[in-house]
Amino acid sequence: MQRRNIMKLAAAAGGASLAGPALAACTTTSGGSSDGELVLWSQAAGSPNEVAVTEDIIKDFNGSQDTYKATFEPFPQEVYNDTVNAASLSGDLPDLLTVDGPNVPNWAWAGHLRPLDVPAEITDKFLPSVLGKFQGELYSVGHWEAACSIFARQSVLEAAGVRIPTMEQPWTREEFDDVLQQVVADGTYKWAIDFSTADTGEWYPYAYSPFLQSFGGDLINRDTYLSADGVLNGAEALAWGTWFQGLFTSGLCNVESPVGAEDFMQGKAAMAFHGNWGALSAMDLYDDMLFLPPPDFGNGPKIGGGSWQWAVTSTADAAGANSWLETALSDEYVAEFANQTGQIPATDAAAELTEHYGSDGDLRMLVDYSKAYAVLRPETPAYTVIASVFSQYAGNIVHGGDVQEALDAAVSEIDADIEANSGYGF
Repeated sequence: MQRRNIMKLAAAAGGASLAGPALAACTTTSGGSSDGELVLWSQAAGSPNEVAVTEDIIKDFNGSQDTYKATFEPFPQEVYNDTVNAASLSGDLPDLLTVDGPNVPNWAWAGHLRPLDVPAEITDKFLPSVLGKFQGELYSVGHWEAACSIFARQSVLEAAGVRIPTMEQPWTREEFDDVLQQVVADGTYKWAIDFSTADTGEWYPYAYSPFLQSFGGDLINRDTYLSADGVLNGAEALAWGTWFQGLFTSGLCNVESPVGAEDFMQGKAAMAFHGNWGALSAMDLYDDMLFLPPPDFGNGPKIGGGSWQWAVTSTADAAGANSWLETALSDEYVAEFANQTGQIPATDAAAELTEHYGSDGDLRMLVDYSKAYAVLRPETPAYTVIASVFSQYAGNIVHGGDVQEALDAAVSEIDADIEANSGYGF
């Protein structure tokens, strides 16, 4: 299989804008597997625990029947989307592959995925945010979810005289602004909160656009999916951008905070906005960790939803691929992914089989946040460009650029792409 990068992706880091419907024919006439062989790809080469769980599923599946034999090849995440893109152009896609949730509509629109044929009694158990859909069709399912929250230490908040927020009473915008001032008032911490701004790429739309949505703006008009005008550059979006920029220009936040909430973990920041994947490390470091709900900026607390999911390609042995999924989506394996990776299990039954996410688990609140606050990134093939554009201009805002100009420029680029692609099917 050809593994070099045939074409540069017009997409965000962490995403891939695959060739559109005009090239779909090259991916539906060949490729896939034959003679009962099922080929699986994933982006998990850098996660040995995730690879091990997938290999366990394959071993059990292969041993449970004689019709199909599944094989597995994991790729490093940084080259994975390029590899899939090259395979889609050469007609050499595998039978099953992982796809980042927000990219599912683009890959489905391009003709590289087929709708799943898995019983509803299986998929209905999963969190809505791990079900990848486009135009009403289900194309993918994920074993796990992720959730961001405010990482803080109880002792720090109590010393600053700060109220501990709850889901019933999250911090309001005004209260959160006061909290940021209070936690740095005595000079112990250089920064009030760590936003990991150096983590460019998908982190920006995943982590920061929910704040925009809580203000009342959005990345695109979800009524039509044909324009970002008015929602990404309107009054609510301007209020978000002005507020967000002010955190950095006022010195409350580090403009270049390292990836992985390192300012918080190293004791330089009083709090962090971070994901559940960092929760166990924080608990190992601090014995009074709190994982708090995000603030309500006027339209309810919001966090990003949707992570890596399994999909069946258009060239697959569909019966075999769907059969593998029926095995893979059992609660046992969903729980094992959570236990091995620290991610949130995608079914309630699986959560009860885990150490941290069950009803009495010390990270149960993150399951609740995901259920209550998760907002999917826009389910449109245009998302890959939306993500890239938002990351660029949100970065401009963080670094002091004119907020309205940045938002207007983002809208202009997004709308031009949608028009150039005839609305992406909308």
